[in-house]
Formats: sequence, structure tokens, C-alpha cells
Amino acid sequence: MSSNLQKPNIEELINSPDLNDSIIELDDYICALCEWGHNLPALSNPEKVFYFNQELEREINNGGFDQYFHNTSGNYANETVETLNLIGANKTAKILEAAMEIFPDKKAPVDRNLRQNVIDYIGDTRDEHWGQLDQQFFKYEDNLSELNIEFVRKNKQYF
Repeated sequence: MSSNLQKPNIEELINSPDLNDSIIELDDYICALCEWGHNLPALSNPEKVFYFNQELEREINNGGFDQYFHNTSGNYANETVETLNLIGANKTAKILEAAMEIFPDKKAPVDRNLRQNVIDYIGDTRDEHWGQLDQQFFKYEDNLSELNIEFVRKNKQYF
């Protein structure tokens, strides 16, 4: 972690009328704090909740479930189902669970290389499955920004 990392003012972020900017600023800080997932012990448990949820959203918006599971973000897919449910994003958690149905035991392998091998073995059949789930995700039936910031508000002492 950079020693000159500036901690954001949590009170300002959770009370800001610009929810999107607040999420981005807090996400940038938490990502830097844990070195983009390479130092998760640097985070409190509530910060991990926020980090896993943002990882999912960032990756899906950038390249869908295929990108999410190919990248290191997929290492935490199983925990992310739990963190989504924890903030009340139950519909999004169900979409992620459906995305993991292609894996053995319906769980994403934690090891990235193993997960990528399984994805390669499954082949093109995943494209249609994940493509449909990408579209469901993009409907944002759960307002992830509001749910995440409300979670931060309730746990602000840990941020």
C-alpha cells in the first residue's frame, strides 16, 4: 500500500448527493488499500463486502461474466454471492449463482488457472448462458449503488 494514500471522508461520501462519485471515490480508495485484491487482509470485513461487490459490477460492466470469471475477480465469486445477499442485492446474487451453474458443484473454482481450464473445457456453450445473464444483470433490478452506500452508512466505522 502506498504510504501517502489519502483516506476519503466517509461522512461526506455517504451524505453526498452524487452517489456515483461517492462509490467511485470509495472504490478507488479500497482498491488501492488492498492493492487490487493482492492484500485483502488490509481490509476490514465490511470493506471486503464493498470490494467484492464492486469487483463484480466493474467486471460485468466491462466484459460480462466471461471477463469476471476469467480474471482474478472470479476468485471471490462464491463469497460475492454472500456479500450481495448481505447488502440486500438478492436478485443480483441469484444471477451470479446462475452464472456459476456451469461449474462443477455449481461453485466457481477459487484457483484462477483451474477456473480458466474449466471455462475452456466448457467451451462456447457458456457464451449463450452467460450472455443471457449479462443482460439480466444490466437490468439492475437491485440498485447496487444505493445498497452498497447504505451498507457503508451502516458500517461507516469500518471504512
